[in-house]
Amino acid sequence: MQYLKSLFNRDQTDQTDLPGESFDMPTDPGTRLVIGLGNPGSRYANTRHNAGFFVVDELARRYNAPESRKRFKGEVSEARRGSSRVILVQPQTYMNDSGITVREVVQWYKPDLSQVLIVVDDLDIPFGELRLRQRGSAGGHNGLKSIIGTMGTQDFARLRVGIGRGRSATVSHVLSRFAPDEEAVLPELLAKAADVVELWMDRGVIEAMNVANDPANQPFAAKVG
Repeated sequence: MQYLKSLFNRDQTDQTDLPGESFDMPTDPGTRLVIGLGNPGSRYANTRHNAGFFVVDELARRYNAPESRKRFKGEVSEARRGSSRVILVQPQTYMNDSGITVREVVQWYKPDLSQVLIVVDDLDIPFGELRLRQRGSAGGHNGLKSIIGTMGTQDFARLRVGIGRGRSATVSHVLSRFAPDEEAVLPELLAKAADVVELWMDRGVIEAMNVANDPANQPFAAKVG
């Protein structure tokens, strides 16, 4: 599963910023922050709950992003997409404390919240489907609950990647690996999710929602099961 290998598997105890790296550039209107949620460490590396990490990995691959730095209790890489700056973040706090990293990143870069997109898994959405929302409640997702609690607002966009409920208990399911038939289409699904992220960057959340949430654009759910 080479396509799921994280770009961010370095020693979690090293929190040193490398010399010459600047993270304090003013956040211009063209900058976008994409924060994918998951759990750090090899134990969770290829589990369903790390769908947000996988989408960030796909974006990092597309942009040939530089090696990430340990920052804000997470892994952060500043990539370029044409003339725009894309800040890719994977919190390393474990899912239930994701808001700690999100708050620190937002406080440092000071973006408008319209420039921030959170990418998460969702077991209430069938595997292979995507849902983009401009704002809203946590919907039972502990990572989103943490972000809403620490940020004090629900007004941020979130892209939910469907992982389905499966037949096992909730915790066992989200921490399990994908079934073989799901793995077969996972690269296509991650590419589709990354396409939605790029549409959000280019056209804004409303137009991206119209595409991502259209049933006609949900081809992968029919390929599994």
